[in-house]
Amino acid sequence: MPELPEVETTKRGIAPHITDKSVRGVNVRQSRLRWPVPDDLGALLSGQTLQTVDRRGKYLLLAFSHGVLLIHLGMSGSLRIVPPGAEPRLHDHVDIEFADTALRYHDPRRFGCILWHPGDPFEHPLLANLGPEPLSDAFNPEYLFARSRKRKQPVKQFLMDSKVVVGVGNIYANEALFMAGIKPIRKAGTLTRKNCQLLWEKIQFVLNRSIDQGGTTLRDFVGGDGKPGYFKQQLMVYGRGGEPCTVCHKPLKEIQLGQRTTVYCTLCQR
Repeated sequence: MPELPEVETTKRGIAPHITDKSVRGVNVRQSRLRWPVPDDLGALLSGQTLQTVDRRGKYLLLAFSHGVLLIHLGMSGSLRIVPPGAEPRLHDHVDIEFADTALRYHDPRRFGCILWHPGDPFEHPLLANLGPEPLSDAFNPEYLFARSRKRKQPVKQFLMDSKVVVGVGNIYANEALFMAGIKPIRKAGTLTRKNCQLLWEKIQFVLNRSIDQGGTTLRDFVGGDGKPGYFKQQLMVYGRGGEPCTVCHKPLKEIQLGQRTTVYCTLCQR
């Protein structure tokens, strides 16, 4: 699943090509995504100028003067900049067409969404209860420590709770916990202030590094330019169950935690 760095990479890739441009038309080839694409999307957007492209958690927000288009990439979605009128491939479901380019939504599993919201996007039910952005000032070691008090759930699941912090998905939770030397199955409430300081630092590091390198190369992910991300080359635990730890060389342990694959070192993480 595309995670925060992949969505941020996509935002940065598409924004320069479509910001301040007027929509010429919308072509919906398949409206049945996680929720139906609005029937009147073409009428809503045609002739309107795209003002900004932002991100909240894993949602892209395309703002117009009269509302915001919310886009989520789901399990396998991607957005690409293509020439206007470019021949669609299989699973190219929606084009938002501008005079000299088009934004194309591709989603084999159709678990993403394209929704219209006429008001404040942060009041939309999908966004209203999200926690702070992990790279914002609101997310800091003291916040992490305070929110973890009396929490009995495993720290990895705690980090992946979007009401605690948005966008620290499975890959990056695995990596940050390894770098911080914290076992993912440890109860969140046992974290010390020192643990939270180090974990915060590693979350910042792993997300920023991934964004700088274009996201993580997953089977389905490509950036807005159609190129894959490159962070997978540097993954230390995710996807490496049974392989030697990069620090102590002991085989990494792989378990299922909250229906997600979790990989860690039983020696280096405590």
